[in-house]
Amino acid sequence: MNRQKKLKQLLKAHQKKANAKLAPKSNKPKYISKADRLKLEAEANVAAGTDMPDLKP
Repeated sequence: MNRQKKLKQLLKAHQKKANAKLAPKSNKPKYISKADRLKLEAEANVAAGTDMPDLKP
């Protein structure tokens, strides 16, 4: 009985992991690093024809 229980528990855990991979992802936006955000902002400012704002030291 104990062997069957362990086997069933193991298969159940594998199935749970497989279902978690197939589950839809959250709507959380992808992380953008601070350096990338500054670069994107600078590119947007160049495209708009404005200078980059002063950054606090």
